[in-house]
Amino acid sequence: MRFLSKFSRQVLIGALLLAPCLTRADWLNFRGPDASGYDATITELPTELSEKTQAWKVALPGRGLSSPLLIGDRVFLTAASGPEQKQLHVLCFAAADGALIWERRFWATGRTMSHKKTNVAAPTAASDGKRIYALYSSNDLICLDLDGRVQWMRGLTLDYPNASNSLGMASSPLVVGDTLVAQIENDSESFAAGFDLLTGANRWKIDRPKSANWTSPVSLRVDGEPVVALQSGDGILGLVPATGSPLFTLPGNASTIPSSAASGDQLIVPANGLTAVRISPDGAEPTALWKEENNRPGTASPLVIGDKVYVINNAGVIACSSLATGERVWRTRLEGGAFSASPVAGNNGHLYVCNEEGVLQAVDLSGAEGKVVSSIALGETVLGTPSLAQGAIYVRSDGHLWKFRK
Repeated sequence: MRFLSKFSRQVLIGALLLAPCLTRADWLNFRGPDASGYDATITELPTELSEKTQAWKVALPGRGLSSPLLIGDRVFLTAASGPEQKQLHVLCFAAADGALIWERRFWATGRTMSHKKTNVAAPTAASDGKRIYALYSSNDLICLDLDGRVQWMRGLTLDYPNASNSLGMASSPLVVGDTLVAQIENDSESFAAGFDLLTGANRWKIDRPKSANWTSPVSLRVDGEPVVALQSGDGILGLVPATGSPLFTLPGNASTIPSSAASGDQLIVPANGLTAVRISPDGAEPTALWKEENNRPGTASPLVIGDKVYVINNAGVIACSSLATGERVWRTRLEGGAFSASPVAGNNGHLYVCNEEGVLQAVDLSGAEGKVVSSIALGETVLGTPSLAQGAIYVRSDGHLWKFRK
């Protein structure tokens, strides 16, 4: 594995110091920092979920499973509307009161067919803190600045006509460095690509297994360098985000719905239950750490907090396991039945998750076992993963966006 020279590192550090500083409290993509679901800098989150801590609720113009992005004092969200979901929306709200700041609408250029449970605005947008990169199931990729001005657009179906599946696409893109990494994986023209942030042009493109896949890329650091892991039914491919150059492979039957979780140079993969590996900086085969066949995630992706791994199964039971050994520490039943949303957490000893019935829950992790300490029924179906930023929790349904805070 090739890494930056000492001089290159110094240049990079200098450039980062001169660049506009992003607040770590910003939530810039699906599952937040590095697509991990956890942000240690967020501490002042509400543990009581009720009408008292509901800051606001706003109506949305269309359906969506995508999570909100939080950048400074603004909230960004995608949606799709119309009988065939051909109208694509990008919305910007004021974080303080939910007031609509701007909305942009576009016509889909690709296929808008999808399973009735999902929709065209299923992928969560991504951001570098300066621009919004909105990807839809129609394979329309739109870049806007934070004031809603269009920077560039790509109708990927025009370039790759067979890149779709009959159930709809849902993988969320991820910004790593100066590259937007996206998995456009399906039964026909399946590929992953890295797009230039400023122009939308392909920086690289690689063929991927021809199979429907709804997992999203995750980012981890190996010897201090960013590595992107792409997950499919054939296993894991690790690559350099800027060039797409392969770094490692982990063959096996990985899940095509819940995504992996990263912690440092470790990768927790929904495969054969749950499998943990350590990625080597020299490009060698990943080192197997443990495998727990009885700790199988359902639809929700696993969450790593410190030295623990949290997994929600198809029965609505959350299990806590040791990150070091995979050994189960405790498990407890959450409220309600099925969970499509993945759990997220800040640094306050709680995780947050919403079931499909729309019951948002706070789970206290500080005791001998997890305990649901508060919940609120939102009254609508919720399939999208919550987002966290600046002491607040944001969650969306097809019809509304909510904010909760202390």
